[in-house]
Amino acid sequence: MTTSKPTGGSVFLVEDEVMIRMMVADMLEELGYSVAAEAGEINEAVRLAGSTEFDIAILDVNVNGKVISPVAEVIQGRGRPFIFATGYGAQGLPQEFRDRPTLQKPFQMETLAQVIASTLKGVAV
Repeated sequence: MTTSKPTGGSVFLVEDEVMIRMMVADMLEELGYSVAAEAGEINEAVRLAGSTEFDIAILDVNVNGKVISPVAEVIQGRGRPFIFATGYGAQGLPQEFRDRPTLQKPFQMETLAQVIASTLKGVAV
């Protein structure tokens, strides 16, 4: 039996809470996605956002007290889709990104799957 790459694509995950990051990574893998890269702080996330190949990113809005905007700007500049994860609601999003898809924390695996699928459908391949 051969192991194959998950069929869902690859995800870049930014989350400062290690346990939440591990839980989301597990959810993604269960849904058939692979985690291309993970980051728990802004500078590392900016670096990885510019150098990692991924299909979609999931970004915590507040990473160790810093707003995720610099990371989102790099990803937007690369033309890659991204989703925000936040416990603060839409009002917690950076003003310039309030039109982006958002996962309200805490979220279930079904919600994660739906938001990823609808975000990827909106992207021209």
